[in-house]
Amino acid sequence: MAARTAGGNAAFHNFNNDYAHIADPNERRRLALAEIDKAPFGCYHVRAILVAGIGFFTDAYDIFAIGLVTTMLGVVYWQDASLPSSLRGVIPQSSDTAIKVATSGGTVLGQVGFGWLADVVGRKKMYGLELILIIFATTAQALTSDSPSMSIVGTVIFWRVLMGIGIGGDYPLSSIITSEFATTKWRGAMMGSVFAMQGIGQFAAGIIALIVTSGFKESLLTASSVSQCSGVCQIAVDKMWRVIIGFGAVPGCIALYYRLTIPETPRYTFDVSRDVVKAGSDVKAYLSSKPEGIPDEITRVNTMRDAAPQMEIPKASWSDFWRHYSQWKYGKILLGTAGSWFFLDVAFYGVGLNNATILQAIGYAKGENVYKIFYNISVGNLILVCAGAIPGYWVTVATVDTIGRKTIQMMGFIILTIMFCIMGFGYHAIGEKGLLACYVIASFFFNFGPNATTFIVPGECFPTRYRSTSHGLSAASGKVGSIIAQVLIGPLRTRGATPTNKSPWLNHVMEIYALFMLLGCFTTLLIPETKRKTLEQLAGEVPGTPEYDPRLAGRRVSVEGADEKGRVSSQEV
Repeated sequence: MAARTAGGNAAFHNFNNDYAHIADPNERRRLALAEIDKAPFGCYHVRAILVAGIGFFTDAYDIFAIGLVTTMLGVVYWQDASLPSSLRGVIPQSSDTAIKVATSGGTVLGQVGFGWLADVVGRKKMYGLELILIIFATTAQALTSDSPSMSIVGTVIFWRVLMGIGIGGDYPLSSIITSEFATTKWRGAMMGSVFAMQGIGQFAAGIIALIVTSGFKESLLTASSVSQCSGVCQIAVDKMWRVIIGFGAVPGCIALYYRLTIPETPRYTFDVSRDVVKAGSDVKAYLSSKPEGIPDEITRVNTMRDAAPQMEIPKASWSDFWRHYSQWKYGKILLGTAGSWFFLDVAFYGVGLNNATILQAIGYAKGENVYKIFYNISVGNLILVCAGAIPGYWVTVATVDTIGRKTIQMMGFIILTIMFCIMGFGYHAIGEKGLLACYVIASFFFNFGPNATTFIVPGECFPTRYRSTSHGLSAASGKVGSIIAQVLIGPLRTRGATPTNKSPWLNHVMEIYALFMLLGCFTTLLIPETKRKTLEQLAGEVPGTPEYDPRLAGRRVSVEGADEKGRVSSQEV
């Protein structure tokens, strides 16, 4: 029996081998995970937030920067003299939509694929791979061009699909790794802080666009409109979009080392790998700000052989997956998280398509020359991000562990329903200033509301063995909603368009979004309140709690009857 290890200091006790004297592996698991759950907020939590958050910074930067870049692509690649002057320097709507939807399509694949793989092979083995894919695809986009055999649109779409797969993988991995390392008291704030880096990423995209626009000011001033941007102006714009896209790889490179060296989450090592000694040592190492625990290998193997059959948590399998989610009290949670994310993203990404209308309302949609056009677009987007999105994210961080996830999500959906009803049914009465006010309020309550909580809750309320898969499925349903918004609902706003009214159906589109927000209120009723509850309680693994799964009672198996080679035959009771 290993003795309790001495050492440590006032900040970090040396927990190594604290529970080695406890023979019951389930009790060792409970005590070790309790160390994580009750740990005071410290530098290791900050490190986890930053490592995961930089990925979301990169994701948001890459997703939202393309809205600025497609305008520049039009200037560079659609200057054909055979085009009418009104179409020259402007990317066709179909190409613009295809480039933006490509990212969402790739994201769906990444969310499902990486989510499943993280449950099968482990969080550690997958974390960092998605960032490598993002870095590679982002760099390739910045270097791409057209040729006689391949258009710029096709090439950019190819690389954005690959980048989207990497971005998709970041959703379940960053969420569950943060939640599984977080202290119970501040788990929501930690996960919310990771997700709030999206707002900083959007802000950075606007800042970089503003910097490159100012850097090429003299060249851009040579053209009074995008249709006349040729020569040095066109060369400048070609350099600008490449710099904007390429910068997205920089923060990813900074975070890559830390992602590749992060330890496996103790919960995965306990529940899926069923390696009690390694998981326990990883807990102590994490709380001591060390990369990972290094237990004695002989002790680890022997304990794993003896303890694994005694674990009460079921092994992951397709049959167990269906048995778990076929119970309504667990299946409804997956339906609630996936449905809420779907309804949210229909409106969230749909509103993003109408930024041009909002920019026009605040006077940042036009300019007397190419420099002023790009300057106004950059500044206008910064104003919109700072006015609603960034404050909304951080108000969620400040309140999610006190008000609660379900309350914030329901409040957000209700207020968004009201805002879209006002923008839709009162579109012609409220005017441009009223539309701007409603947009800012909606942007705030998207992020102090379901946009944040739909990310947080799926990372908490599922069993460890299916947590990543379930989060990936929920996130993928949201991206399907965004594709529907961009491909099917978004184009409706131009139905019956005239030269003087380019979005005659915009009010009806807002009414459609109001319906989706109302439906989100009903799916929110299906999710549990997760604040200040342990992940094991939410997964139904703690006897005596309302969430408890009765199938786990008596799951411990007998270990009698080892054969002559030391192999254990076990049987569930």
